[in-house]
Amino acid sequence: MEFEHIPVLYNETINALNVKPDGIYADGTLGGAGHASGVCKLLNKEGRFIGFDQDAEAIKTATQRLSEYKKNTNIDIVKSNYVNMPSVLKEMGIDKVDGILLDIGVSSYQLDNGERGFSYMEDAKLDMRMDKDNPLSAYEVVNTYTKEDLARIIRNYGEDNFANNIAKHIVQRRNEKPIETTFELAKIIKESIPAKIRVNGGNPAKRTFQAIRIEVNKELEVLEKSIDAMIDMLNPGGRLAIITFHSLEDRIVKNKFKEAEDPCICPKTFPVCVCGRVPLGKQITRKPIIPSEEEISNNKRSKSSKLRVFEKA
Repeated sequence: MEFEHIPVLYNETINALNVKPDGIYADGTLGGAGHASGVCKLLNKEGRFIGFDQDAEAIKTATQRLSEYKKNTNIDIVKSNYVNMPSVLKEMGIDKVDGILLDIGVSSYQLDNGERGFSYMEDAKLDMRMDKDNPLSAYEVVNTYTKEDLARIIRNYGEDNFANNIAKHIVQRRNEKPIETTFELAKIIKESIPAKIRVNGGNPAKRTFQAIRIEVNKELEVLEKSIDAMIDMLNPGGRLAIITFHSLEDRIVKNKFKEAEDPCICPKTFPVCVCGRVPLGKQITRKPIIPSEEEISNNKRSKSSKLRVFEKA
């Protein structure tokens, strides 16, 4: 299957990065190199681009697609989770960069490739690993986590009001035999939700599949851990652009950017700041940039996307 992924908010993201031809830019979620191509075509021979992805298939595709730009600029591609970006760049002799891009979440290719086990619409073995070397898969989460942990994950990461009931049904079913496929899991979820809710609430498996995927790949932990380090890596005027696809991700980015812009921890009653914390920069996007109606009509998966941008002081 060909790695197809339509980059969302493409023009908005490239413009937001404010690319300098001789600058250094990093993409922590390379995917099919959609946004990366837009950055690389703006760089000259003094410029440099470093792309990260933990998916071997994405690395292979991106390497091919970015090969045409190698004659005009310097390109490195690294198989690694973006949380490792600071240490990897340091090993490469890079202390600061002029821009960083993150396009968070699962790619269209990963969703559409049934064998990867991300989708409740395709029958496959439970997997959901973005990095196939990850020892934790959806199978282990579904079949070994306690009922309490399953309920917590589904409630916190899937924001599903029926988390406890879904977790209870999963445990009951796996006590009979291991739950091995996406369709098996989707059927259990469907049976755990009242019929009247299923009629009006879209596919009942959506929230639980999202929750398990986030747990398998530690997506929220990695995002929260990475933002401060990435802001620190920026040159003055450098920008961090992050695209999210659901409220849990967007909330983390919003709060981290707000904290970086106003890090003061003094009580509001203090007339002046005495904590000594200074702003690290400013939010370019007071409100997130969202896709146009035209983009949504051309790519329905862009509908929930939001772009936030932070500029280093």
